Amino acid sequence: MTAPAATSPEAVLAARNVAKSYGQVHALKGVNFDIHRGQVTTLFGENGAGKSTLMKILSGVIQPTSGEIELDGRPVSFANANEARDRGISIIHQELSLAPNLSVRDNIFMGREITGPTGVDFAEEERQVRTLLAELEEEIDPLTPVENLRLGQQQIVEIARALSVDSRILIMDEPTSALSASEVEVLFKVIRDLTAKGVSIVYISHHLEEALTITDHAVVLRDGVMTAYAPRAEIDLEWIVRNMVGENYDLGSPPVTERGEVALSIRGLSVPDATGQDLVQSLDLDVRAGEIVCIYGLMGAGRTELLETVAGRLRATAGQVVLEGHEISHLSIAERIARGLALVPEDRQRDGLVQTMSVGQNLSLASIRRFTRGLFTSARTERALVDDSIRRVTVKTSGGHAAIGSLSGGNQQKVVIGKMLATQPRVILLDEPSRGIDIGAKAEVFRLLAEGAQSGLAVVYSTSEVSECLSIAHRIIVMHKGRISAEFDSSVSKEKIMAASGESVAA
Repeated sequence: MTAPAATSPEAVLAARNVAKSYGQVHALKGVNFDIHRGQVTTLFGENGAGKSTLMKILSGVIQPTSGEIELDGRPVSFANANEARDRGISIIHQELSLAPNLSVRDNIFMGREITGPTGVDFAEEERQVRTLLAELEEEIDPLTPVENLRLGQQQIVEIARALSVDSRILIMDEPTSALSASEVEVLFKVIRDLTAKGVSIVYISHHLEEALTITDHAVVLRDGVMTAYAPRAEIDLEWIVRNMVGENYDLGSPPVTERGEVALSIRGLSVPDATGQDLVQSLDLDVRAGEIVCIYGLMGAGRTELLETVAGRLRATAGQVVLEGHEISHLSIAERIARGLALVPEDRQRDGLVQTMSVGQNLSLASIRRFTRGLFTSARTERALVDDSIRRVTVKTSGGHAAIGSLSGGNQQKVVIGKMLATQPRVILLDEPSRGIDIGAKAEVFRLLAEGAQSGLAVVYSTSEVSECLSIAHRIIVMHKGRISAEFDSSVSKEKIMAASGESVAA
């Protein structure tokens, strides 16, 4: 049964009994949703609950199967996103939609270039981009190719592009998933400035505590149905989780495992940036079979560079990587995978998935040697591997034939993890494994890692969320400016972890 519409005389944009079906799959089931003028409405829900589908309908990206959209109290329909944008509605999508080979300036003004008597006014575009980036307190040269930016900076460019349209209604789908704590603070300041000017914000986030600091109203979607609505004064974390998943989830605790021999040994590892400065400096770390190690640090601490160098994606200037007693620093990525070392990258869209392949093809891609003999592949062996992986990591999909783009973000992340687990690794590295996924999917991911450790897998995962350190990790390694600044067991407090990372802790 659909929850009653949250009506308000200030509703500037509203969905009325909106439904959306994809064949037999009902993504939305008669949803009523109001966006209030000059306020932040936060939309909560698990991956696959219908949040992104609803936002795509409101922003003209897709059309509803039934129901209608009201703008300023009058029915309206948008044939595409450009029509919605012309009426003042913009969206920042969960997955980045930037052209990596173009500059920051060209990405921000793509499709709506500023023209003058002699053609495109690149100087004016650059001036406006500099102003936008200054507002977001981000020092990025507008002429820098997007592919040269780290993920968090690319997220800032996506936000700047949406702000450049000067919208009345701005939909933000996971805008902070790749941002540092300081960048989140700046974004929230921008949001408050926008709402003070009467701009309406829809905010979607799986960072529940973060979202509570910015929201005016909260709506919860569950299985395509609006299950709860309340103003900020009436909600807390327990209310959100209860209405999202029906029970108070946690991320688990360190599993009881039998620690084996050292599976991964890192000695004196140094990793440079493009200018030759070390992002990781003479780092030593040992991880044992059956052990779960969490690496915590702020953006720029060197977490990603460490994991990508161990996996073979980046080259070190010094140091060794030893896997089960064998030095592997000279091996390629494929050779390291064959030896039992796997990496789940931070950016699943760019580095973890092939968008033109099916769910099954993505799952089996890294294990192709298991069902290939010479020029021939065994379809039956591959199908068995895919079916086993879907079952093991609980991917919600119609089957291995489904398009990878048809899955929610959480299920796509489970496909990336399932792909690497299918290689039967001895050591698995995961860079921000919960980025952009809901609390339910997050709990499933951490359950998978705990089960892996219990079977003897050495697990190393990085995170920028303190709460994730205090879940399943046996050991917590804190990085600051490319070095290990502290090491703790699971009994440590959040405050000590944050202090060791260089993060300020409120008194």
